[in-house]
Amino acid sequence: MPKGRRRLVRVKPPAAAKPSYRDADEVPIPDKLYFKIGEVAELTGIQPYVLRYWETEFGALHPAKSRSGQRLYRRNDVLAVLRIKELLYRQGFTIAGARRRLSAEERTLPPTFLDSLGRVKNELKGISAMLRRPPA
Repeated sequence: MPKGRRRLVRVKPPAAAKPSYRDADEVPIPDKLYFKIGEVAELTGIQPYVLRYWETEFGALHPAKSRSGQRLYRRNDVLAVLRIKELLYRQGFTIAGARRRLSAEERTLPPTFLDSLGRVKNELKGISAMLRRPPA
């Protein structure tokens, strides 16, 4: 080989560098109120920059932010990340297709369920009002 030219050799990345495709059922989510973005990345196997991008693309993913601007994910957000990961990586959906699937899944709650929740809420308000009244 002439001086100054190098031969390029392809090397397979180590197995640890490959993304993991764990199911949501297999991921043990600790019993905490909030998770930082690094913790969510470690739990789900998704890089933080991907999580930030998904926040812009999926309405189901909306972590709170602390005063310092750090993202604070709740358990539902972590479950949403795992569901999005399942749709994109396992089932092969595009981002638009996964967005449509998630919105369709949100609408699948039967209206009777939502009605019963409203009735329970009204009953609890009534009970609360009765408890606030001074004794006669």
